Amino acid sequence: METSFESLPVAIVGAGPVGLTAAAHLAARHQPFIVLEAGAEVGAAVREWGHVTMFSPWRYTADRVARGLLAAEGWQPPSDDELPTGNDLVDQYVAPLGRHPAIAPHVCVSALVTAIGRKDFDKVRTKGREQQPFELHLASGEVVEARAVIDASGTWRRPNPAGSSGLAVPGEAPNAGRIAYGIPDVLGAAQSRYSGKRVVVVGSGHSAFNVILDLLKLADEAPATAIVWVMRRENLDSVWGGGSADALEARGQLGTRAKQAVDSGRLTVLNPYRIRSIARQGDRLAIAGVIRGDEQAITADELIVCTGFRPDLAMLGEVRITMDPWLECTAALGPLIDPNEHSCGTVRPHGANELSHPEKDFYVIGMKSYGRAPTFLLATGFEQARSVVAHLSGDLAAAARVELELPATGVCSTTSIDGAAGCCGGPAPAEVDACCVQDADAKADGKTGCGCGPEPPQLLQIESLAR
Repeated sequence: METSFESLPVAIVGAGPVGLTAAAHLAARHQPFIVLEAGAEVGAAVREWGHVTMFSPWRYTADRVARGLLAAEGWQPPSDDELPTGNDLVDQYVAPLGRHPAIAPHVCVSALVTAIGRKDFDKVRTKGREQQPFELHLASGEVVEARAVIDASGTWRRPNPAGSSGLAVPGEAPNAGRIAYGIPDVLGAAQSRYSGKRVVVVGSGHSAFNVILDLLKLADEAPATAIVWVMRRENLDSVWGGGSADALEARGQLGTRAKQAVDSGRLTVLNPYRIRSIARQGDRLAIAGVIRGDEQAITADELIVCTGFRPDLAMLGEVRITMDPWLECTAALGPLIDPNEHSCGTVRPHGANELSHPEKDFYVIGMKSYGRAPTFLLATGFEQARSVVAHLSGDLAAAARVELELPATGVCSTTSIDGAAGCCGGPAPAEVDACCVQDADAKADGKTGCGCGPEPPQLLQIESLAR
């Protein structure tokens, strides 16, 4: 006997901080749900960067409704001003949520979703489609039916390659054993791999900052450790962030410390460097690249690629989705977060409406919702979860509300995607509610500022740890 459509659960793909926050909201609204996590534990992807200290304090990394559920079970919240590591985030938030009696019975680990579609309906068939349940196919061969799907599977498993074109360069795959992606634990589990070695780091975001600073600490203990930092950007002034003007103090300090490391001369910086190929040369890697058209080769024992992540869309082949053609995020969200356009670093508030797809009751939230855009923060994912769950629960007024406040960076988000000058002339004074000098001047004249349109307080730039 088949289960009625109305009694089917909402399926959440991914038991990370955003996926379990969605589960908490569904539990609070007494809605049936199931959580499908590919890893062996909740927060499995976060564990892989668990050694990294986040730049967002606890006030931004634990959802309000989830806090309420946990507090009812005796949970003691961390200090709002404390900076958690990834492991802290799992141990003190994600894992307790996963153990909560209203959530734990509905969480399935080692449940890799390989495909999502509509039962008995392929992508083409329309009539009666919305009355059919979703089918989620698992690697185990099981099939889960659901009335709605929230994809919070993240992007951690899909790192961008070393090639500046977005494609892996020749030799990248064959030499994978000497290449790490993301933020390896240079001072911990991976220390012996990098100690005393010549290490090349590719990337110009916060992930690269963390790796570079850890390598410098390692070099204090193992002076033979040599560091080469490769960046694609032409103008390094756009790399370091807002410094003391950043409302997230740790984020501003991270960029300041990275700049100080470069100024110290303790590492070699190559920019704008484009990697063309990677080959084995004896016991080392031979990295071929160009700077402003001139060929320049680098040798390395190890290569660390910190160039961001991209969403895995393979499982969505039978789901009707509308994607931004280059960011690979929801189409309606793309124009709001496109780093090619938003030189003033604003991220407009958004919820269920902006995250919806032609496939009714299918949503992508969390890091994956931003596709390739480097401007996601956990607090944004929590707000997405709240709004989407409200919408699926029939509370359209709550779904439409904006309940999000985010800290400003104190700097333009990007001058342009390749580092050329944008509309802003540098960070605004810290006491001015503006993203940059030109924005501040325009607002002083009664204008909207930087041509970005009206800017309520929530229009704030955010940076992803994984970028």
